[in-house]
Amino acid sequence: MAYSIAIDGPAGAGKSTIAKAAAKRLGFIYVDTGAMYRAMGLYMLREGIDGDDEETQSARCAEAQITICYEDGVQQVYLNGENVNALIRTEEVGKMASAVARNKDVRLQLVYLQRALAERENVIMDGRDIGTYVLPDATCKIYLTASVEERGRRRFLELRAKGIDCDLEEIKADIEARDQQDMNRDFAPLRQAEDAVLLDSSDLGPEEVVEEVLRIFEESCE
Repeated sequence: MAYSIAIDGPAGAGKSTIAKAAAKRLGFIYVDTGAMYRAMGLYMLREGIDGDDEETQSARCAEAQITICYEDGVQQVYLNGENVNALIRTEEVGKMASAVARNKDVRLQLVYLQRALAERENVIMDGRDIGTYVLPDATCKIYLTASVEERGRRRFLELRAKGIDCDLEEIKADIEARDQQDMNRDFAPLRQAEDAVLLDSSDLGPEEVVEEVLRIFEESCE
């Protein structure tokens, strides 16, 4: 039986950072859903499909078989049997990934592929709707959050460390707006699953959060 951990939560809660660290500790596959969307974007670009042509995207998205595996401890993304790791991080692919992500049929196809991966591998997946929609039967579900103030502070420090000039109040306002958008979208909105454990990381460091995730997972397996 494959194990699965679903980590949901709002923007800036540290989901990806925590999921990657926990996956490494457990030897699980961290399913980078964003990389899967990028692979889908690459497929559409190669096929000459326009980012606004939702009808053709819907008709062709099932042709893209996308999966993730780890080789020598490094995540590899495969598109129709080809390793596309080195091809999906371009600006052009990123823009197409954002375009196709708006298409419900594309999202449903990627959910299908994500579920198939979780059936055969031990995985950790993070996002907005993993425990509520993508993996409703996950072994362990966690809703990872933090206060708007703390999420804003983290993002502010992250940007400043990269030499990017930014305003803390603007960042917090953007986070609040993103929360409202994610919680009120029509398809699979952000919400805490009824059987998810709430984990507030406002006053915890990354390693402490990882330890909590591992503890919650171990308890869910008892």
